[in-house]
Amino acid sequence: MADIIQLLPDHVANQIAAGEVVQRPASVVKELLENAIDAGATTVKLLVKNAGKTLIQVIDDGKGMSVTDARLSFERHATSKIKVADDLFNLHTKGFRGEALASIAAIAHVEMKTKQASDELGTLLTVEGSVFKSQEAVATPNGSSIAVKNLFFNIPARRNFLKSDTVELRHIIDEFHRVVLAHPSIGFSMYHNGSDLFNLLKGNFRQRIVSTFGGKMNEKLVPVEETTEVINISGFVGKPEYAKKSRGEQFFFVNNRFIKSPYLNHAISAAFEGVLQPGKHPCYFLNLEVNPKSIDINIHPTKTEIKFDDEQTIYAILRAAVKHSLGQFSIAPVLDFDRDKNLDTPYGSENTPTTFPKIEVDRTFNPFSNSNQTPPSYSKPVGDAWEGLYVGLESKSNADDFSQVNYESDEMTSSIFDDSIEQKTQKTFQLHNKYIINTIKSGMLVIDQNRAHERILYEEFLHKTTVNEAVSQQLLFPLHLKFSKSDNTILKGLQQALETTGFIFSSFTDENIELTGVPVGVKESEVHIVFEQLIHDIEHEVPDVNFSVSDLLSKSLAKSLAIKNGKKLEREEQEYIINTLFSCKEPSISPANKTVFTTLKVEELDKKFN
Repeated sequence: MADIIQLLPDHVANQIAAGEVVQRPASVVKELLENAIDAGATTVKLLVKNAGKTLIQVIDDGKGMSVTDARLSFERHATSKIKVADDLFNLHTKGFRGEALASIAAIAHVEMKTKQASDELGTLLTVEGSVFKSQEAVATPNGSSIAVKNLFFNIPARRNFLKSDTVELRHIIDEFHRVVLAHPSIGFSMYHNGSDLFNLLKGNFRQRIVSTFGGKMNEKLVPVEETTEVINISGFVGKPEYAKKSRGEQFFFVNNRFIKSPYLNHAISAAFEGVLQPGKHPCYFLNLEVNPKSIDINIHPTKTEIKFDDEQTIYAILRAAVKHSLGQFSIAPVLDFDRDKNLDTPYGSENTPTTFPKIEVDRTFNPFSNSNQTPPSYSKPVGDAWEGLYVGLESKSNADDFSQVNYESDEMTSSIFDDSIEQKTQKTFQLHNKYIINTIKSGMLVIDQNRAHERILYEEFLHKTTVNEAVSQQLLFPLHLKFSKSDNTILKGLQQALETTGFIFSSFTDENIELTGVPVGVKESEVHIVFEQLIHDIEHEVPDVNFSVSDLLSKSLAKSLAIKNGKKLEREEQEYIINTLFSCKEPSISPANKTVFTTLKVEELDKKFN
C-alpha cells in the first residue's frame, strides 16, 4: 500500500495558520499595532478603508528593519524575541511566535516600507499570497509602514463570512482601544475612509481613557490602587450610577497586554454587589502587574487569554481593592440617602452640655367644655358651645343653592360592571404578569407578552422605514445625548436610517447628539436606552450581510420599547396585544425567532386528570 501522509506546501500551511491568527480585519490591526509598539515607536498612525476590507495601513516611527530582517519577517516562526524555550515564560513584548506577517501575507497583498536610522535608504517589499513580487531600495522615513490590501483575496469563502462594514469597523475600533489604553505614553491616530476618528496625544492613563471615550468619562472614574507581593493593581472603575446593560467598557491589562478573563470579571462584579441595579455592568480600566514567570500567555492564538499560577489569590486581592476604593470614595450606599448635612452635630459642640427647652402648658384647658374660660394663647373667646360654629348653616342647605355646584367624588371601579356579566364576557387573563391567557374553542392560548409586543412593534417600524411613513413628534426642548467617539461613529453611520424611523437630528458631533424630534410613541426618557440597545446589537453582530439597516433598526427599536415581562396589563391592553398580534404577517415567532404563543387543548388538560 502506497504512503499517504505528506508534508503540506508552505502556502497551504500559511493559509491554515492565517485562519488561527487572522479571523477578520481587526485581527490584522491588532498584530500590526503590536509590532509597531515592539519596534519602540512613539507615534503610530492607523489608516483603514472600507472597514479594513480594502486597506489596513500602520505607520510608525520605530527603529525599522534591515534588508535581511525585512525579508525574514515574512517567514513562518521568524522572531527576534525567542531564542530558547525558557524565553516563553519571561515575555515582555507583544509578538513572539513569528506568525503574524507570514499569516497576513498568505491571504492579502502586503507592501512594506522600512528603514533604520543608521541607513541612508530603506527597503520596499511587495508580497502577494506568500509570493515575493519585488524588493527594492527606496527613500522612506525612519520606521516602518505596512499596508495590507485586499484581505482574503485568495479565500473568497472567508471574505463572504465577513460582516457589514459597520460591524467590522466596530471590531477594529475595539482592538484599537485595547492597544491605545495599554500604552498611554505613545501617541496614536486613526483614520477611516479619510476621516479622522481618533487623535490621541501622549499622556497618563486617566488622560488616555478620557480622550478615548469622551470628556464625560472623567466624572465616572474612581481610582483603584493596591500593591502586594503577588500583584500590583492600578487603574479606575466606573461609578455604579453609570453602569450599562452592555459590557463594552471593561478592560483588563496584564503587563500592558489586554486579556479576557471571566474569572477576574466575576471578582469585579462581586466587589460591586449591592450597589448595582440588576442587569447592569460596571466599567473598569485596570492594570495588573505580575511576575512574567507566574503567567502563561501562549495558550491561545490571539494571546487574549492568560493562565495564572494562583488565580484565587489574585481574585481575592482584586475584589478587596475595588471594594476598598468604592468605600474610600463614598461610592458605597448609606442608609439615609437624603440626609441633610446641616443637621449634623458640629465638631465644636460635641462636649457642650445639652439644655432642654422650657414649655409652659395649661393642663386645665379643654376646648369642649362649656365654661367661658379663655386660653392664654387665644384672643377670641372659645368658651361658647362648639356646636355654635354651625348655627345657621341648616337654613342655607337647600337644593336650589347647590344647583350650580360641581364636586368630585371618588371613582368606584369595583361597582361599574355587574360581576356576573363581567365574568361571562371576560376572555383574557394575565398570569404572573408575563403571560396572557385567552380562551379559544379548542382550549386556551398562552402568549408571551414581551415577545408578542416585540413582533407588533417590529412590523410597525419595518413598515414605516420601508415606505417612509414615519411620523415624528417635536420636542419642546432639544434633547442632548452624549456617547463615546466610537459609539457616535456607529450612530453617525445609521443617521439616515434613524431619520426614516422618525428621529430628527439638529446636530451631530464627535461626542454630542442633539435631537429635536423622536418617533411617535417613543418617550423622551427612552431615547438614550434605544440608542444604547442599538449600539449593543452592533457590538454583538446582530446585523448580517443578509439583513438591511432598516431591519436592524426595527429589531432594536422593538426590543427596547416592547412591554417587559413583569408589567401588569389592563384588560384593554391584553386584548389589544392579542388582536394586533394576529394581524401581523408572522405572529408565531418574535424578531429573534423565538416562540410567541402556544396552545393548550382541552384534550391535553383532560389527560392531566386521568
